[in-house]
Amino acid sequence: MSTLRVEGLSKEFGGVHAVQDLSFEIREGMVHSIIGPNGAGKTTLLNLLTGVYVPSTGTISLDGRDLTGAPAHRFAAAGIGRTFQNLQIFFNMSALENVMTGRHLREHCGLLSALLRTPQLVRAEHDCREHAHRLLGFVGLGDYADASADSMPYGALKRLEIARALAGDPRLLLLDEPAAGLNPTESMEIGELIRKLSQDGTTVVLVEHNMRLVMGVSDHILVLDYGRKLTEGSAEHVRNDPRVIEAYLGAANTAEGAHA
Repeated sequence: MSTLRVEGLSKEFGGVHAVQDLSFEIREGMVHSIIGPNGAGKTTLLNLLTGVYVPSTGTISLDGRDLTGAPAHRFAAAGIGRTFQNLQIFFNMSALENVMTGRHLREHCGLLSALLRTPQLVRAEHDCREHAHRLLGFVGLGDYADASADSMPYGALKRLEIARALAGDPRLLLLDEPAAGLNPTESMEIGELIRKLSQDGTTVVLVEHNMRLVMGVSDHILVLDYGRKLTEGSAEHVRNDPRVIEAYLGAANTAEGAHA
């Protein structure tokens, strides 16, 4: 079953074609990676798939429901969550409070309940807190629940942002360079977490420069170059495609890169 379908997607910024005529599908229950050299359009594509940017042309649909041009909160409400290339953490809050903020789309208590502190609100707050505790445990941060975010190590903050994105119960989770700045051990932990997410039923879209991580976790890889689709397929197919080697290493090094 196709979860997300993109057809003829393009985005221009003042004449610069950041994404050009992209068409692909994200299939349910798989780990899909999007790779490409710097400037290939990867983060622009994620911004299009989450409503941060409006496409210049093309369509984005989720299970046949057209989301093209919809605001970001409608993408989130439809079940698309994400993390960011640069950490978007509330450093004046605890880890638990950060995760709880990600739950607001799934809470249904109104202003009157909040003003009157109704039993419904109390139950909702309790459930939200318990859910946040479970998610912190899921990403391996159970011991950090009461820690202030500004005292947590960088690798833990990367996983905290994933936990907060999961708080909205996304069907489709987009991860923008979750291993950036991490050491090899922390990168391996992120890889294990991505596999765990997939096994738990979450469809993952990964943008990442760490090729060891990408090749180790991906069911399917889409390769971009100058905003266009260069190729797509399994890790084995992408690894051995001369066009991919050339895009990363340059034509002069293609033979050497293919051998490596």
